[in-house]
Amino acid sequence: MTAPRLSWTRWATFTVFFANGFGFGAWAAAIPPLKIALGLSAASLSFALLATAVGAVFMMQVCSVLTQRLGGTGRATRSSSLVFAPVLALPMMAPNLALLIVAAAMLGAASGFMDVAMNAHAATVERQWGTPIMSSFHAGFSIGGLAGTGFGALMLAAGTPTTWLMVPTALIVLALVVGAGRYLGAGDDHRAASGGTTLRIPELRLLGLAAIALFCFLIEGAMADWSGLYLTTIGVSTASAASGYGAFSATMVAGRLLGDRVVKAFGRSHVVTFGALIAALGLMLAVAIPHMAAVVIGFALVGMGLSNVIPSLFSASARLGTTAAAGIAAASTAGYAGLLAGPPLIGAVAAHWNLRAGVAVMAVAAIAAVMISLRSGAMGSHDDKADRLAAGDH
Repeated sequence: MTAPRLSWTRWATFTVFFANGFGFGAWAAAIPPLKIALGLSAASLSFALLATAVGAVFMMQVCSVLTQRLGGTGRATRSSSLVFAPVLALPMMAPNLALLIVAAAMLGAASGFMDVAMNAHAATVERQWGTPIMSSFHAGFSIGGLAGTGFGALMLAAGTPTTWLMVPTALIVLALVVGAGRYLGAGDDHRAASGGTTLRIPELRLLGLAAIALFCFLIEGAMADWSGLYLTTIGVSTASAASGYGAFSATMVAGRLLGDRVVKAFGRSHVVTFGALIAALGLMLAVAIPHMAAVVIGFALVGMGLSNVIPSLFSASARLGTTAAAGIAAASTAGYAGLLAGPPLIGAVAAHWNLRAGVAVMAVAAIAAVMISLRSGAMGSHDDKADRLAAGDH
């Protein structure tokens, strides 16, 4: 692929990541009015959210085969994004809990397919580019998430009926992915194994990466649900409590914008190890000094530390897997399991002891990720060598 065409492919892939983040940011803003509109209890709503995660995890198991049958990562990204856009609007149109669960499962399945496909394609573009660029794609997702949340808030402020709340978002996402689709290219699936089953146990060499993904996604999910509540338990007002997750999100975006340079300078294995360590230190600070300034700084460190861990894990998984899609699916499945387990685990600990103990559990998860990275050599030694060569360190 020529350099100008590859540049267009990179920006098209970035746009798809942004569109995915935009959709989910708006969906997050739409959940509270959906709960009110259907008169759902917290327990009932949790069934719908669980259906989203279950649909995603199931679809991730068959993505490798689907990518092969569609003819490459680019075509799979295009197809999955064209499904994801309209499905975004369906949950808000559900008239009752049963249909909401069905729509949520469909959204999760579409999202799971898009997540694996776009990350596998990003890994393909990164390999063709010849230097680490995965963090820039994940920065697109994070920026899209912030923009989508703001857009969702605007739709709510404008008094948009709940049933139609996600329709404008779906149209924007559709316009973005249609515009980007023609520049994605076919992608690369030349390493695909022939035959095989759709549902399979992750390859042994990916288990370390999958374990790190599980712990890091556990922390990320728990941060979204519990960071604000933790601040309220130490006397911070509800209006100011959002500053904790705001600090986490801001440093996540900043870290990912700088992430490609960091990976080139230090290599993926060091980024994962020290990133998880910084997150652990931030969480320990939040536990040790339960005052607003210290907690907000601690949560900012968590965002900074985790910002480039997942992009690095996905790049390594794509390289080590039988195919890029199979490797990404292993890391994504473990990550979604962490997202599922994190919030209820922290909630159970908080119910038995207190929320401060729950944040301490998150710190333990970060330390576990550090230990796995150090002891298992999960990233593969060739990744760091390749990154240093790409950076010009010959």
